[in-house]
Amino acid sequence: MILFKRSLELINHLQAKVNAKLKIGFAPTMGALHQGHISLITESKKNCDITVCSIFVNPTQFNDPKDFQKYPITLEKDIYLLEKNGTDILFLPQAQEIYPSGTKDLEHYDLGYLESILEGKYRQGHFQGVCQVMSRLLTIVQPDFLFMGQKDYQQCMVVKRLLQIMKLNAKFITCATLRESDGLAMSSRNLRLNEKQRINATGIYQALTYIKENIESENFNNILADARSILESKDFKIDYVEIADANDLQLLKNWDGKQKIVALIAAFQDEIRLIDNMILNSEHN
Repeated sequence: MILFKRSLELINHLQAKVNAKLKIGFAPTMGALHQGHISLITESKKNCDITVCSIFVNPTQFNDPKDFQKYPITLEKDIYLLEKNGTDILFLPQAQEIYPSGTKDLEHYDLGYLESILEGKYRQGHFQGVCQVMSRLLTIVQPDFLFMGQKDYQQCMVVKRLLQIMKLNAKFITCATLRESDGLAMSSRNLRLNEKQRINATGIYQALTYIKENIESENFNNILADARSILESKDFKIDYVEIADANDLQLLKNWDGKQKIVALIAAFQDEIRLIDNMILNSEHN
């Protein structure tokens, strides 16, 4: 594995790969890697000749500065995992490499309603930060394939929108959420949970599973209320529990029994915010 800290050196290296007609896969991360991240690397290696991973904790996507300061850093372990799993290139930039003019007065992206619902509503400015860093990373790497995890469902939709805005032809691959044995979605933030919080955290998976097993087409009010009760019984402070169209994320209060739908949850264990989602059905043909 080759490690690059400078954009220009990485660009020059990758241009030689492009000239050799090699396909480039890219998995952007903020480090504190787990098997969910490694699954992105595995998928890239299946589909591409060269697999690039980036580790950069992006300051502009944290609407809470304390959250940014407490984000877990496990760089030595991350490098070991990436090398062990066959990553070809690690891009490890400093903030000044990504934002040479600083992070004030950065560009704004038109993300439409995605910025006013769910994560957009509760983490104002978050998706602008995601787009600001992703636009820079995508410009540097110029991948043929981009790999991201389903756990960040809305973020995947935002990045797909960004690819359209940037007029990039990278093929977006959504990789399935990987879970611990008790159902908890793998997440870097799980490292911050104490023993009691870790036990309680399974309530999100329990609530999602309850929704999936009891979904009815007439009205979602009762099932959403029941899911909230499951979370509250596990000491969660809830941001949202919603059901949406899986293709465009429009929030739904009922269902025709046919369209593909997804349940989405964001909730806090004390100050640690966890998110998860679950597709509730297969799309009917």
